[in-house]
Amino acid sequence: MTFHCGMSLITMIDMTQWNVNPDRAKDREMDERPLNATAASLLGFLHEGSKTGWDLVVTAQERIGKFWSITTSQVYRELAAMERAGLIEAGERGARERKPYTLTDEGRRAFAEWIEREPGQENIRYPLLLTVAFGAHLPPERLAAMLDSHRAAHESQLAEYERDAAVHGSNRFALATLDFGIVYERAVLDWFDLVEDRLGQ
Repeated sequence: MTFHCGMSLITMIDMTQWNVNPDRAKDREMDERPLNATAASLLGFLHEGSKTGWDLVVTAQERIGKFWSITTSQVYRELAAMERAGLIEAGERGARERKPYTLTDEGRRAFAEWIEREPGQENIRYPLLLTVAFGAHLPPERLAAMLDSHRAAHESQLAEYERDAAVHGSNRFALATLDFGIVYERAVLDWFDLVEDRLGQ
């Protein structure tokens, strides 16, 4: 589900033998692969109008960063790949040498196909759970301190989501996404109460 950026030595040898341009071959291979979720998210933001790479970094961090991991390097890597694939077009460089990107008709089509696909299953990766799973190897007071620290972070995150919900009161799609965050944080805080009872912290 990601754009393919690597090539095997055998592939390189075959391409040299048949006089195939490796870069163009990578572009063709990328064109044939399904759009990955990170690239699709960038296309989704570009439906709102032209944005520079930095605009997209900030937008992604603000809008989906809490539930979808995306880095600055990923954004620029995907933009370069999508430009080669004809999904976006780059404009003239502006301030700070940043160039705006605009969605093409092909990009709209690719996004439409992606958004129609069934989303994949979620994969829980919560480092604190690993620590708790092996908590018998920690002094009780150290584990208690970790739990207190993480509880405080989740209380702060819940408060932030609730503030955001008040700001986005007219955007039902933003609210639907924030609802998940609010319910999730409340559930995690309930879990902390259960952990305290279970472990006698």
